[in-house]
Parts: sequence; C-alpha cells; structure tokens
Amino acid sequence: MIHDVIREKALQQILFLPHAALQMSRPERMISPDDVRKVIEQGTIIEEYPDDSRGHSCLITGKATDNRPLHVVCAPKEAYLAIITAYVPNETQWFDNFTKRVAQ
Repeated sequence: MIHDVIREKALQQILFLPHAALQMSRPERMISPDDVRKVIEQGTIIEEYPDDSRGHSCLITGKATDNRPLHVVCAPKEAYLAIITAYVPNETQWFDNFTKRVAQ
C-alpha cells in the first residue's frame, strides 16, 4: 500500500523539491515542514498518480498544525520522500471536506 511506503520513506528523510519550497513559502500560505509532516502522518490519500513522470506519486489531504486544510503531493523514492508541492486547497475547486474535485 502506497501510504505505508510514504510513511516509511518519510521516516528516512523528507526532501522538499524547489517547487514545493517555493509554494510553501508564499506569504498567503506559509506552510511549515511540520505542517507537511503532520499531513503525511495523519492525512488521507485522495488521489494516486501511478504514471507520473516523477514516479508514482499521490495527493494527501489533512490538517496543518494550525488546523487549516492542507494538500501535499509527494512521491516515495529509494531513500527519501520527495515533496512535490503543498498548498491550501481552494473551496471553489474542492468539496466534501477538500477530498473531491469540483467537476470542470
């Protein structure tokens, strides 16, 4: 199960890719590494991307340390967990507690 692999790799090492670091540090987001860790540890996988060019990845939803909803896209690698991006989901694009996309 991919969630078990993700948690195992996160215990080894978490690598924040440049895009993730940029998105996390945007003034309107200010997402901390602790926020991302909490989502990885306690969140729920809502989408999987087995054919992603960056390797099998997934979207996890959960709560940040300040209880904001948060989405994290990550991909397990050989010796670490790659964080591709993290963001606060937009209410106009998600419903059902930010677990399902609004039809486009």
